[in-house]
Amino acid sequence: MSREISTENAPAAIGPYVQGVDLGSMIITSGQIPVDPKTGAVADDVSAQTRQSLANVKAIIEAAGLNVADIIKTTVFVKDLNDFTTVNAAYEAFFTEHNARFPARSCVEVARLPKDVKIEIEAIAVRR
Repeated sequence: MSREISTENAPAAIGPYVQGVDLGSMIITSGQIPVDPKTGAVADDVSAQTRQSLANVKAIIEAAGLNVADIIKTTVFVKDLNDFTTVNAAYEAFFTEHNARFPARSCVEVARLPKDVKIEIEAIAVRR
C-alpha cells in the first residue's frame, strides 16, 4: 500500500501527479524542477537551478521522515549536457553538505523541460 507525500516546502505538482509516494520501505519522488516553493521564482543559472531542484527533492524526502543520506538513486534531466560540469559541482556540494554518500545516478539530456527550466531531478530513497 502506498501513501502520497505532500509538502509546502516543495513546489505543488503542475499536473496530474503527486510530489512523491511512500511505499513503506521506499520513497519515490516525482521530478523536481527548480521552482522556489515560497516565491514561485526560477533562478537563471544552472548551478542555482540544480541546488533548488535538490532542495525540493530533500523537502519531499524529509516530509516522509527520511533525509538526504537515505537517497540511493537519482535521475538528472538537463536541457544542455554542456552544463554537466557545473551541475556536477552543485550536485557534489549538496550531498557533501549533508554528509551523505553519493547515490547511484543517471544523467540525460532532454529537448525541453516544464517551464523551460534547465534541470529536473527525481530521487529514490529507502528506509533502513
